[in-house]
Amino acid sequence: MARKRPKGVLAMGWACIECAATGRTEHAPTSADYPDTVIRRTSFLAGGGHGWRISALETPRETPAPWKIVVITGAPSWAEYWAETMAELGPDRQMVVVDRPGYAASEPAHPVTDIRVQAQALAPLLQAEPGQKVLLVGQSYGAAIASLMAEANPRRVAGLVLLSGFFGETGPTARWLLDTGSKALKVIPKDLRHAVIEATGQKPQLAHARRALEQLSMPIHMVHGDKDDFAPLEVAERLTREVRTRRPINFIRTPGANHFLNDGPPEQLIAALEACIPQKKTWTFRLPKLPSLPQFRIPRPSFATAPVSQPSGLTAS
Repeated sequence: MARKRPKGVLAMGWACIECAATGRTEHAPTSADYPDTVIRRTSFLAGGGHGWRISALETPRETPAPWKIVVITGAPSWAEYWAETMAELGPDRQMVVVDRPGYAASEPAHPVTDIRVQAQALAPLLQAEPGQKVLLVGQSYGAAIASLMAEANPRRVAGLVLLSGFFGETGPTARWLLDTGSKALKVIPKDLRHAVIEATGQKPQLAHARRALEQLSMPIHMVHGDKDDFAPLEVAERLTREVRTRRPINFIRTPGANHFLNDGPPEQLIAALEACIPQKKTWTFRLPKLPSLPQFRIPRPSFATAPVSQPSGLTAS
């Protein structure tokens, strides 16, 4: 039986401090919760020639699933917090969730603050099996990075989801955390320190993400909770109006959800992602309907005769 992940801001912060104190890179070890046949830890070499070893969680499948869901996590970037959702995923879906460069078990040890470099490093995640389609999900800070990944690899991405997207403007809770974290950078654990540095330096880079979104031709979905006090819902809604995308962004408002949709029931998040995947059409054979032929009416012959006139001078007897 899988034990529950720490939820909420304070619990997540404590998990980070506990891991730093014990020397762990994972914030809730997957090996203690799920067998390798359900979720397993994997790694790959970063793209862009950076040479970093990047760590991730994946759901193994004996045969490739029709859809591969690639999740670019936020800040701090912990794939472990998606484990419950991954374990509930159906056999017709695969999922890989990454610890972004600079977090958890991924290299390097320093923060990678350029979202363009992050996009380059994470590009190998988009490799898929023949016939397999990729749904790319950018969560929070990862939304801008995922937009750049989709722009650079348009043929590999069938759909883009911006999940609780963070776009430079903070809600009250995030603002307090960033202000407090900025004053304590020297004493807070590495992952929290990197998260503060990333989030406070993101806004000047958003022009890259906006330009990327304008170039995309694949379907774009934005999933946002209306109780999000980290990345305000109004900011996400304004982005959908301001960015001139090639096709309208499908905005999915999630009632009662906060910034951490992966903290809620796994079924709720899976349903939200499934709504972003085109459903396979079922074809039924029907005989074609023939056009109705015009009705021709044959005129009926008329048997009426003209009156017979009598010869002049004769009278009837």
